[in-house]
Amino acid sequence: MTGASVVALGAMSVLGTPFAMAQDLSNGADNFYTSDKAILQKVSFKSQYQMNVAGNLFVPKSLDRTAKHPAIIVGHPMGAVKEQSANLYAAKMAERGFVTMSIDLPFWGESDGQARNLVSPDVYAEAFSAGVDFLGTQPFVDRARIGAIGICGSGSFVISAAKIDPRMKAIATVSMYDMGAVNRNALRHSQTVEQRKQFIAAAAAQRYVEFTGGETEYTSGTVNQLTADTDPIQREFYDFYRTPRGEYTPEGATPLTTTHPTLTSNIKFMNFYPFNDIETISPRPLLFISGDQAHSREFSEDAYRLAAEPKELYWVKGAGHADLYDRVNLIPFDKLRSFFDQHLAAV
Repeated sequence: MTGASVVALGAMSVLGTPFAMAQDLSNGADNFYTSDKAILQKVSFKSQYQMNVAGNLFVPKSLDRTAKHPAIIVGHPMGAVKEQSANLYAAKMAERGFVTMSIDLPFWGESDGQARNLVSPDVYAEAFSAGVDFLGTQPFVDRARIGAIGICGSGSFVISAAKIDPRMKAIATVSMYDMGAVNRNALRHSQTVEQRKQFIAAAAAQRYVEFTGGETEYTSGTVNQLTADTDPIQREFYDFYRTPRGEYTPEGATPLTTTHPTLTSNIKFMNFYPFNDIETISPRPLLFISGDQAHSREFSEDAYRLAAEPKELYWVKGAGHADLYDRVNLIPFDKLRSFFDQHLAAV
């Protein structure tokens, strides 16, 4: 298992394995939380690519719909769906007074896109801008006060979107993965250029197979079974995606595909550089949240180093990467609230 293949994230049913681990629900793990303080409405809207992007709109029950309010878009981890982590964040932020919307990235979940599980960083970023289009045309949303939260891989997608969409007034990332860097270099730059070239060559060869009618091949993602040799990072993801703690199989998906992008498209991440020109987002604020024990902390550190002020790097003590997907006792929702209260305040 290479560093690039640890990139993870997805949803599916648990497959039997003699190495199954106990489900860890500590620190209030509550991925499927439902709020009695917010109204959930399924929505769909078109992107510039004329693809339907599916979302869950959360509106506080106490909201005065005759006034205009701040809103936040929430993006899920790479390979996951909005029902994994993004809904939780959207519900919790709605309880704190914001109109929120979780979205399925194109090619995943309930959003349009063929082939399924295809990687397209530009199309992913466009989905966030399309979300701004939708929220900014709702009568109870102030289009001058729209922010965004990107979890894991969506952290890099929302930064990519914000660089060319100034309507996103404040951007927060949580447990961010730079999907370009991790595919080019793997974690902690543990992958050589020659290894990278081997992955690219394998994907290019697979294009002939699929073009001539062969079966689609999938790559990376969370392992489907544990073995004695499974590394700790994959075990961390397995505990979320392969146990009732976070497993979710959307309609049309299968246990062997829901976590995994297609091999032939995944190499598009090699050309994805979300932190290039990140300083141009300024003076709009950036908040990078990471667990101080997270294997992915290097990406939040890189983004913070390259970004211009105003910016903040916020460490959650004792938290790993996937802990901030659903462990409500660790996720700093009040920090997110204060950030967006400050930067999406009415002028």
